Amino acid sequence: MFRELPVPPHFDPSKSDKIWRVPYQDRAAEALEWRRKHSISTASHDEFRVCLLLIDVQNTFCLPGFELFVAGASGRGAVEDCERISSFIYRNLGSITKIVATLDTHQAFQIFHQVFLEDETGKNPEPYTRISVEDVRRGRWRVSQEAAKTLGISWDYLQLHLRHYVESLESGGKYELTVWPFHAMLGGIGHALVPLVEEAIFFHSIARASQPLLKVKGSSPLTEHYSALRPEVVRGPGGEIIGEADEALINQLLSYDAIVVAGEAKSHCVAWTVADLIRSLKEKEPSLVSKIYLLEDCTSPVVVPGVVDYSTQANLAFKSFAEEGAHIVRSTVPMREWPGL
Repeated sequence: MFRELPVPPHFDPSKSDKIWRVPYQDRAAEALEWRRKHSISTASHDEFRVCLLLIDVQNTFCLPGFELFVAGASGRGAVEDCERISSFIYRNLGSITKIVATLDTHQAFQIFHQVFLEDETGKNPEPYTRISVEDVRRGRWRVSQEAAKTLGISWDYLQLHLRHYVESLESGGKYELTVWPFHAMLGGIGHALVPLVEEAIFFHSIARASQPLLKVKGSSPLTEHYSALRPEVVRGPGGEIIGEADEALINQLLSYDAIVVAGEAKSHCVAWTVADLIRSLKEKEPSLVSKIYLLEDCTSPVVVPGVVDYSTQANLAFKSFAEEGAHIVRSTVPMREWPGL
C-alpha cells in the first residue's frame, strides 16, 4: 500500500534556497506521464487516506535573508526542511491523498508588530521584544494612538484589550506576546510558498488528481495565530469574539486515516497546531491521536543567535506529543515502516 517511488528528474534541491518560477505547464505534462509510467492511481481510489499538513512553508520563514528565517540549530534549518519535504512528497506520491498547506498572513497593524505598541515617549518596541503582563500593567508598553486610528477602534478599548490579551496568554500557559519583525505580509513575495515545495505540491495535485487546500491564517489584528486551527486568544475583554477556531479544517483533518505534519516553526506554529489537533482528536476518542505522524526532520525551531532560541521548548513539545500517542518519524524512513501503518 505504501509504495515508494523514485524522485522525478526535474527535482533540483540546489534551488531550495532560491526564488524562481515554477513551470506549471511542463510539470503538469510530466506529472501525467509520471502517473502513467509508474501506474499511480488517482487520490479518489485511496482506501487508506493520508493527509500531509504543511505548516507555513513560506519564503518569509524558509529562505535565508527573508524576514523571519527559521534557522534552527544548523543555521539552515528551514532550507533543509523544505528539501526533505519536497523529496518526501515525490517518494510518497502514490500514498499521500491530500496536501493541506497553511499560509501565515499579516498586515502592518497587528498586535504583534511594533507599530501597534509604543512606550510613554512614543517609541515603538524593537523586534523580538517580549511584552509581559507587568509591562502592560505598569505602562511600560501601551497601544499606539496611531494604531487605534488606523484600525478605527477606540484607544481606550484597545488598551483594555492589550491588558486582557497578555493576561489571557499568561493564564493559558502560552508564550508571552512577542513583537515579531514584519513578515508574511499579504501580497508580498514572503507570503508565497517556497518554490521547491510549491512545485512538489503542484506535481502531486496533477499526478494524483487531488486539489491541494491552501488555508490562510493570522489576519486578525487583535490576536496572534500560531496554530492553524485556532487563534491564541478568541475573545476580547468584554467576551466579544476576536477570532474563531477553524472547525471546517479541523473536521477535514479528522476525516483522514493518517495526518502527517511538517513545516515551520517547530517551536511555534507547528507545535501549537499539533497541540490543537491532539485536543480535537481526544475530544472524539483519545486513541485517535495515533493518527498523527510528525516529521521531525522536516521542521525546525525559531533560533536567532544571541536573541532567542526556542529549541528546548520545541523539543519538550514534541516529547509531550509522543507521550499523548502521536508518532515521531523521519521522512527518510519508508512509510510502510512507520508504526501503526
